[in-house]
Amino acid sequence: MVKGISRRVIVVKSPDPDIFEEAIFLVKEDASNRGVTQDEILKEAQSVASNYIRNNAETRKPFKLTPVAAGFAGAGATAVIWLLCNIL
Repeated sequence: MVKGISRRVIVVKSPDPDIFEEAIFLVKEDASNRGVTQDEILKEAQSVASNYIRNNAETRKPFKLTPVAAGFAGAGATAVIWLLCNIL
């Protein structure tokens, strides 16, 4: 149990709930003393959360051949094997 400590936090809900539910930011005690408004703090927290998701949580699709490309690849492999069998 912790006594005597009070922290200000900002909770930002995730735009993509499949990855994260929410991000929690601890606000520095001297932020209000420096003239930073609550709106500026909230916008900064949302910006940081959005940038993190955009830069670090991109899902990359595995490489897939289209049906036409797979057909050409199969035909090419068959032709190469046929040629090798006839040459040897």
